[in-house]
Amino acid sequence: MSTPSSATPSAHAAITTTLTTLGSAHDTKLQQRAADLHANAAAIAKQEKELAKQTAALAKESKKWQSQADKATKRLNEVGDVQNWAECIERELLVLEETLKLVEGRGQGDGGV
Repeated sequence: MSTPSSATPSAHAAITTTLTTLGSAHDTKLQQRAADLHANAAAIAKQEKELAKQTAALAKESKKWQSQADKATKRLNEVGDVQNWAECIERELLVLEETLKLVEGRGQGDGGV
């Protein structure tokens, strides 16, 4: 049998080696994760920049469409105003026509009596 004092340095060395190996394995995984995080951060920053560019383009296009919609609404309102005006004129002409018929009818009735 070996003496406890000679086994202790061997056991100590074995434990140290095992801990170092385990630490290295975890360290490698953590370093890979950190590298992935940095790479993803760069990709996200690039996507964010592209998204800001596309958002600005969409805002510009949206403003253009809003302008077209406003113009169309104004034109429709003008058409509605013209139609309303025409309907008013038509009603007034119908009243005038009816009034003339009544006047002509009385005049014919008075002349025949």
